[in-house]
Order: sequence, then C-alpha cells, then structure tokens
Amino acid sequence: MSAAITAPAKAVPSAKRRGAKRVLPGFGLTLGYTIFYLSIIVLIPLATLLFKTFELTWDQFWTTISAPIAVAAYKVTFGASLIAALVNLVFGMLIAWVLVRYTFPGKKIVDALVDLPFALPTAVAGISLTALLADNGWIGQLFAPLGIQLVFNRVGIVFALIFIGLPFVVRTVQPVLEDFERELEEAAGSLGASRWQTFYKVILPAIGPALLTGFAMAFARAVGEYGSVIFVSNNIPMESQITPFVIMAKLELHDYAGATAIAMVMLVISFVLLLLINGLQSWQRKRSGA
Repeated sequence: MSAAITAPAKAVPSAKRRGAKRVLPGFGLTLGYTIFYLSIIVLIPLATLLFKTFELTWDQFWTTISAPIAVAAYKVTFGASLIAALVNLVFGMLIAWVLVRYTFPGKKIVDALVDLPFALPTAVAGISLTALLADNGWIGQLFAPLGIQLVFNRVGIVFALIFIGLPFVVRTVQPVLEDFERELEEAAGSLGASRWQTFYKVILPAIGPALLTGFAMAFARAVGEYGSVIFVSNNIPMESQITPFVIMAKLELHDYAGATAIAMVMLVISFVLLLLINGLQSWQRKRSGA
C-alpha cells in the first residue's frame, strides 16, 4: 500500500501573511502628525513673521534693515556668536575627550555640570556672570588693576555666549568619541604615526561631522540669545547692542513690522549659515567614506 506523500507547504513569511507590524502607526498617520507638529511649532510662526514683514514696502524694509543701528547690531551679534562658537568648538572637544577617555574623582559631577546651562534660566546665568566678572567679582578684580573690563562690553557678551553654547558641542561629540574604535589609534601608532598625526588623520575625520554639528548648534543658540546678554552688556547702540535687543526695542515702540523685518534678516542669515555647515558636513562624510 503506497502512502500518499504530500510536499510540505512553503512557509509564508509572517510579514507577508499578516502585514509588517510596526511599533508606531503607519507612514501616512505618522507623516500627518509630523507635518501637523512642524506646522504648529515651526512653519506657521515663520509664515506669520514673513507675512508681517510684507506690510512694509521694499524701501521701508531696506531702510529698516540697513539702518546704522541695525547693521552695528548684526556685527555684534554674529561676530560674538562666531567667536563663542569657535571657542566652544575647541574646549568642548577637550571636555568631551576628558570625559570619555579618563576616569577621575568627581567625573560624574563634572559630567552633570556640563548640562547646567541647559537647565539654568538665562537671566540667572547673566546675573552670575556679572557677579563673577565685574570689577569687584572673583575674576574681574584680578583684571581690573590692569585696566581690563570683562563685562558691560563685547567681551562680556562673548563670555555669556560661550557659557550657554558649550553643552551643545560636548554632548554632540561625546557619543561619537565613545563609539570610536581605539584599535584605529593603536594601528596608527604601530605604523609610526605621531600623536598629532593620529589625531589629525584618524580621530579628527571621525569626529569632524559631530564637531561641525556642535559648532552649528552653539552658533545658532548664541545668535538668538537675549536673557543672559542683557546683564553682561551695557547695550550701548552702535557699540555693544545685540540684534535681539534692537528687536525688543522696536516691539516696545509697537513697531511690529520693523521688528519682524530685522528678525527676518536674522532668520535668513542663520538659515544660510546652517545650510553651508550642513553641506560641509555632507562633503566631509563622503570624503571620509571614500
């Protein structure tokens, strides 16, 4: 008696049988939430800023944004922000390196202090820096006899922007350093590379995109800073007045269109700079992967 032999049915993948299960809802729903969230938080406020600026004619718009007091404020804001971001780029990388590569007493405390500017109100930061850097402060009194004033000028603005921007660089570079393979350093050393060559040709290309990201975030944060700067700057027009203060002054005078015009200039310049930095990041990633 011959037994009927049946071939086993091919197993159908569960994903095809029941449809791929997702932790979050499907693409259509999540995309809808994404667009809705971005519209409420980002797109609608920016569109309002743009439409409010359209209340001005082109001549009025150009007169507002090219006024000497506005141009001087642009220079102070972007110049101080660039200097602060460059300082944070160097020292933020060093702090991230120490936190990743070394173990020492109080390391967790130092690691927590890095995030302090995130939680500290900017007004409190400004008052603290003023008390510290003023002529009768702990640090300021050391420089006062030399005729060096650390606050109520552009130097104070840079100090405030360094303070609020440092965590962005540290927290961006730190995880990249933690994931970096130490074997690459050892291989470079075994091939005769010096410490500088190892850092420049092995480590820096790996952390370069993270450094640029931290720099961009610190710069963008510094450009919009207001709360701490008003305490460490004397806000003298044409000398140490930042652009957000000019915008606030116009709002107090109920010149809403003029305020939005200057804000639009800040938005466009910041957006262009971020695009350039993102393009440089993409180029560096392609170069590193080549």
